[in-house]
This record gives sequence, C-alpha cells and structure tokens, in this order.
Amino acid sequence: MPYTAIVVGAGSKIAQAIIVQLIEAPDCQQIIAISRQQTFSNEKVTSFNCEYTEACIEQLCSGLKLNYPVAFTFICQGILHQGELQPERKIEAISAENMRKVFEANTVIPSLWLEYLTPHLKSTEPCKVVLFSARIGSISDNQLGGWYSYRASKAALNMMVQTFSVELARRAKNIKLLAFHPGTTDTPLSEPFQGSVPEGKLFSPEFVAAQLLSLLDALEVDGKASYMDWNHQPISW
Repeated sequence: MPYTAIVVGAGSKIAQAIIVQLIEAPDCQQIIAISRQQTFSNEKVTSFNCEYTEACIEQLCSGLKLNYPVAFTFICQGILHQGELQPERKIEAISAENMRKVFEANTVIPSLWLEYLTPHLKSTEPCKVVLFSARIGSISDNQLGGWYSYRASKAALNMMVQTFSVELARRAKNIKLLAFHPGTTDTPLSEPFQGSVPEGKLFSPEFVAAQLLSLLDALEVDGKASYMDWNHQPISW
C-alpha cells in the first residue's frame, strides 16, 4: 500500500541514510524531509526548512499536504555537544545555560514535533513513530554517572514518549511510539568520543538505518511505547 514517511532532522547522517533507503522502498511514495537547511533532489522527497522554533514547527505542520497515509515518522533531531557545550564529566561542570540548550534540543523540540504532527498521523492505517533516544537515558541502566544534561534530557524524552503513548492509546490507536537507541554511529555527534568505542561497535549510518527499518517492520502497533536498540533488543526504562 502506498505510504508517506516523515523525517525530522533530515540533515543528520542517520536521517539521510533512512531517506536513501526509503527512496528505494516501492511502497514509499512520498517523503517529507524537514531540516534546518538540507535539501534533497529526488522526485519522492519534498524538503522543508525550519528553525525548530515552536512557531515554525506549528506553521510547517499545519500546512503539510500529504498524499498518502503516514506509515513512518522519524524524529532524529538532538545534540550532545556544540562548540563549548560538552557533556559534563563532574558536578562542577553543570551550567544552567548549557542544560537549557540540551533539554531544548533533546526533549522540548522532539515533543513539539510529535504534538503538531499527530493530527497528520491519525488514520485507520498503522503509523510507527521513532524518536531518537539513547541507552544513556535509561535510569535503571545508569552505572557510570556523568554526562548530566544529555543523560537527563534523554530520560525526560523517554518519559514524554511513555506519556504520549498512554494518551495516544485512547485517541489514536493506530500510532506506535518507539524510543530508539542507534548505538555509537560514525557521525559528527559521536566523533569526539569514538576513540573509546570498542572494535566493531562503531556503526555506519547506513547500517543503523537498515537495522531501524527492519525493526519497524517487526514492531506491532499495541498501544504501548517501546524502548529498543539498534540490535532489536529492549532497553529497561
């Protein structure tokens, strides 16, 4: 059945790999690619630029013209480091300004995208929505500490995913939410930290995209949120 896919944060390496693989999917007839400045030259792809303010998100979503039911939505946007903003290794490194930036990017903006996209996702057809989280956002899995803002922002995103799922199970039963941990991927986000990655555990964006798409094919729309990794394994919230 022909479907539409929506990719938010389409400028990221994993998002671009997802788009390339969706272009090759016969049933995917329309791809909405949203980023700050990236554009794509393919007849299936419609590119939109957005500064990720709430006003821009609301305006863009309200004007979307979708030709088919939305089968997949990928909210890939987020930050780990940016200029002088780096993951905190100790309590003394915590900064209110940096913490606000990280929460804005990793929790607030993804939540706003889901809020304003939801009217387009409701239908009689299954719609699977991926929000890029991280294993480091698992409260029960936290054995190492550190990385305060990033860790907490992803834990907060996970709570938003859980809470959205409770409401959507009543209001939009066709929507399945997934908090996804892509593993350490060879992208600018992980580049400063790749030296400590074990051999064989630094993945290409193409590999992660393929793993995610195969995971989505297997996921059931069950009215519950899932938290899973690139290897299709559940993660403890």
